[in-house]
Amino acid sequence: MQTAVITHAHGDHLRHGSARYIVARPGASLAQHRLGSGQPVTAVDYGTPFTVGAARVSLHPAGHVLGSAQVRIEHAGEVWVVSGDYKRQPDPTCTPFEPLQCDVFISEATFALPVYRWAPTPQVVEEIVRWWRANRDRGIASALFCYALGKSQRVLAELRAFTDEPVYVHGAVGALTDVYRRAGVEMVPTLTVTSEKKTDYRGALIIAPPSAAGTPWMRRFGEHASGFCSGWMRVRGDRRRRGYDRGFVISDHADWPALLETCLATGARRVLLTHGHSDALARYLTERGVSASALQTAYGADE
Repeated sequence: MQTAVITHAHGDHLRHGSARYIVARPGASLAQHRLGSGQPVTAVDYGTPFTVGAARVSLHPAGHVLGSAQVRIEHAGEVWVVSGDYKRQPDPTCTPFEPLQCDVFISEATFALPVYRWAPTPQVVEEIVRWWRANRDRGIASALFCYALGKSQRVLAELRAFTDEPVYVHGAVGALTDVYRRAGVEMVPTLTVTSEKKTDYRGALIIAPPSAAGTPWMRRFGEHASGFCSGWMRVRGDRRRRGYDRGFVISDHADWPALLETCLATGARRVLLTHGHSDALARYLTERGVSASALQTAYGADE
């Protein structure tokens, strides 16, 4: 593939193998970090048109993670919008979602069931702080598992409303948090967990990617409580199956009401749905008079 227009830097949306990568300017440093310094990344401002072949293309905020974008494609008088992953909740780490009008809208459907409805994020972060403090009173550490790109930095930014205490982070989280800091995102202080010296982690909050759960890396923390930040935690059975002590419902994807609102607000005569519960959302939109169907893609949802 000669040119790849990238919605954001999660691994299921940014892959090696292209000669050129076009990304929204706020996400260029993340894309470069993920691809490596030898890969050509072209940064464009939100809303600034460029051409790919015969199409006029522009990138617009998606509100998913830092630098995430929707791709607006105009050709032969028709407009398609590829939304990538998106959310409608406020997030201090990225530019809010920008509603766009189009003829065809491609939307994710990761959480496209009525059970998935998100509480305000500050409310959930306050729950995290109370859990952390309760574990401190017990003399144990709190291990909070969050996706390394996006979710971890969002939690670290939201924590500023409740504390200025340092939070320990896994190396994978720390490297991406550094990229966010260089982009001007304000977060609580962080300390990267290293094996160079023994540290007493009792009472500490540690943020790590889910892949670290159950590994030898966790032994250094001694007795600890575990929590997981994800939209999947909205369903209690998912938390039990994953084996965490607590589930905190924070998602970087749109919930059911936001998916409906967004798909209808585009004015699109046709909606194509990817990931998750595409069929359920397609049925609902069809009942509302919108031509909607599932669109198969090569990769699953990052969450």
